[in-house]
Amino acid sequence: MLNALLVSFAVVFVAELGDKSQLMAMTFAAKFKWWIVLAGITVSTAVVHIASVGIGYALGSSIPTQLITAIAGISMLVFAFWTWRGDALSDDESTTADRVTRSVFLAVTSAFFLAELGDKTMLATVTLTTQYNWFGVWLGSTVGMVAADALAIAVGAVLGSRLPERAVAIGATILFFGFGGWLLFEAWPELDGVARIVTGAVVAVTVAAGLFVVRRAHHTALANPATAKNPDSLV
Repeated sequence: MLNALLVSFAVVFVAELGDKSQLMAMTFAAKFKWWIVLAGITVSTAVVHIASVGIGYALGSSIPTQLITAIAGISMLVFAFWTWRGDALSDDESTTADRVTRSVFLAVTSAFFLAELGDKTMLATVTLTTQYNWFGVWLGSTVGMVAADALAIAVGAVLGSRLPERAVAIGATILFFGFGGWLLFEAWPELDGVARIVTGAVVAVTVAAGLFVVRRAHHTALANPATAKNPDSLV
């Protein structure tokens, strides 16, 4: 369980760096008491990740171990490109804090719950549960995300500015590529011929698609002056 806790903490903490949840945390913390914002983040994260762990546990009992490892490696590559591309708040998410007039705790909890559904940290938690102890993954992933968002709150409060999005995203991207390569290297000897061909093809498609999406997002941002002024989406 300790191994699961440490691995999931590290993976989710890295995944959360530069994510829109950090931007939301700074937005709320700029207007409301930091401990209420952090409490809301903690509750929503615990709920989302227990659901993720349930999904991952169900998948883990029905898929061969070596195939799970290969899928996990490919997922890490997807997370790498996702992080490299960058993240930004939607119009609704960026104005949520401005619309809050009453229960701050409920507003923060619901906003983060909706923001995390289908996000890469949720997908990372599902993937990790297929390989590690479910309780350790749940605890580690929850603490990892809360720690990352707490860092965002602290940095925003002290410096009054955003995290260096590009530098953080590049570092996180490198780590995710490392995780992905390690898992694929571990799974490769155990795969049969067909599985190797399929895995190799999926990796190639993932890399090609990732490069295309990142390149397209970069060109779109450069062509849009309003986006260019918001480097959150230019990583």
